[in-house]
Amino acid sequence: QSQLQESGGGLVQAGGSLTLSCAVYGLAFSTKVLGWYRQTPGKERELVASIGTSGETTYADFVKGRYTISRDDDKRTMSLQMTSLKPEDTAVYYCAAAPYQLSLNLKTNYWGQGTQVTVAS
Repeated sequence: QSQLQESGGGLVQAGGSLTLSCAVYGLAFSTKVLGWYRQTPGKERELVASIGTSGETTYADFVKGRYTISRDDDKRTMSLQMTSLKPEDTAVYYCAAAPYQLSLNLKTNYWGQGTQVTVAS
């Protein structure tokens, strides 16, 4: 089974908030770059946010100022706090970890199974 497991997805009204969590198993969590991706049917999976081993973060322009990514190396979890949600944020959200000490890459990441986020207008 997957070494990453997302939770927290669901249905939320536009303008609302939602927090996604990712539990990581069997990986050297503290040494891995982590991130959240999202994907809608027919589109390429896209990076939403990332967080490095020292807590450095990056955000896609379309979520900047609304989402916050964080990690807890002791609990081996990673979270995505989403606020001011828009219908266009509707997607399957995936937790990801870079293999070894590499950067996040769509083709090489470890992946969770995804969790559906639906934002109603």
